[in-house]
Amino acid sequence: MSGPAGGQAPLAGAALGVTAIALALGTFMQVLDSTIANVSLPTIAGNLGVSADQSTWIITSFAVANGVAVPLTGWLMGRYGVVRTFVVSVVLFTLASFLCGIAWSLPSLIVFRIMQGAVSGPMIPGSQALLISIFPTNKRSTALGIWSMTTLIAPIMGPVLGGYISDNYHWSWIFLINLPVGLFAAFISWRFLASRETDTRQLPIDKVGLMLLVIWVGSLQVMLDLGKNADWFHSPVIVIAAAIAAIIFVAWIIWELTDEHPAVDLSLFRGRNFSLGTIAFCLGYALFFANTLLLPLWLQTQLGYSATWAGLVAAPSGVVAALLTPLIARLSGKIDARWLATIAFLAFSASFFMRSQLTASSSFWDFTLPLMVQGVAMSTFFLAMLTISLDGITPQRVPSATGISNFVRITGASFAASLVTTMWDRREAVHQSHLVEGLNGYVPAYQHAIATLNVQGLTDQQGAGLIMRQVVGQAYLLSSTEIFWLCGWLSLAMIGFVWMARRPVNVGGPIAAD
Repeated sequence: MSGPAGGQAPLAGAALGVTAIALALGTFMQVLDSTIANVSLPTIAGNLGVSADQSTWIITSFAVANGVAVPLTGWLMGRYGVVRTFVVSVVLFTLASFLCGIAWSLPSLIVFRIMQGAVSGPMIPGSQALLISIFPTNKRSTALGIWSMTTLIAPIMGPVLGGYISDNYHWSWIFLINLPVGLFAAFISWRFLASRETDTRQLPIDKVGLMLLVIWVGSLQVMLDLGKNADWFHSPVIVIAAAIAAIIFVAWIIWELTDEHPAVDLSLFRGRNFSLGTIAFCLGYALFFANTLLLPLWLQTQLGYSATWAGLVAAPSGVVAALLTPLIARLSGKIDARWLATIAFLAFSASFFMRSQLTASSSFWDFTLPLMVQGVAMSTFFLAMLTISLDGITPQRVPSATGISNFVRITGASFAASLVTTMWDRREAVHQSHLVEGLNGYVPAYQHAIATLNVQGLTDQQGAGLIMRQVVGQAYLLSSTEIFWLCGWLSLAMIGFVWMARRPVNVGGPIAAD
């Protein structure tokens, strides 16, 4: 990414401080909106009259649109300038947030979330590039530190803020709070950075590649989100969506490998470290994101947690990550990144295995402790995976490489969100079918339970309903712990990908996470 036009001197004093805050808020706002709706899904679903599993479209639609938009970022910044692209992106994101806040139905909210995700592509790389450009060279680690802290704190603040707002105000405020933040970030950024615009040039754009990308990613997401309610491949719609996704994906691969100016430079995957690092980065983040979605859903729909308390369960993990990240950044130049990645995946695995031991009677701290262990993983994961995947990439190709890395990571996360909610419901149905085998009048234990409830003043029908509710809760518990257990083993498997890579060359400092 090019620096300021004309090689202007870095900012100083109050101008530097207020501009850094505005740029950090741009990053914070975008990352916040990727998680703020997680704990609010049951509230939004109830308000809009849809089921909880349908409401996951609110998460996946944003993630897919954002992932597809990321490859366009380099072209937009080269064509229109980094400052202009960033400011326009923030303004459009703020407008889309307002539309999300006034959405009147689930379809309208999904459309506005797609808009929000699509226009947010340049916000994170733009804020990163501009932060680096306004600080002196010897203070760039400070700039990246500010930037990295926002990417760590925002995902944790999202559920906390989302939960508090959902419990105390209308859910629309989880989107409307972006308005003052976005307007401030856009105004300050333009006020102090307009004169520092980067050089622009006419650049070709791979329209065919982008069109194919949108079609196959969109079709695959439709298949994943609708499949669980449409009985998967027994539905003609799902079969057609799967066929379109497969055919267009192959066409997209061929086009991108043969086009002179591809939207996504797939030739980067010829590099061993980039391929292995990107795969591990994608799968590791997918596991993290899926569990970030699943736990609040389970806590609220089955264990009686309010949205606020479901959000607070995750808060300590952000504190742990924020405290450890500066230390890890200082040590990163002295430690093999493969060891840092190993620590991250071991911590993720330990966190998931700890969750697999949870029960319906587990306390608040029983749920919080595994997430504090996850905070250790978060402090090393982004840094280590990007150090490995960008090893050996020339400076000219780094923007393209980071764009692909982000696209794969974000798209993988949206797919994981759909898959984990599908698996959660299907495994619950399997466990429920086994548990209800003993719920009949011929089983002594069931007869005794009904009799006990009769003594407490419940009729046979009321007692049977109460017992069935307990069975459903236990079925979801078993489904949840199975998923946590599987994620633990998958995290351990990722360590193998890491050690198949070459030892990355020391780059002399931290690499930002997006």
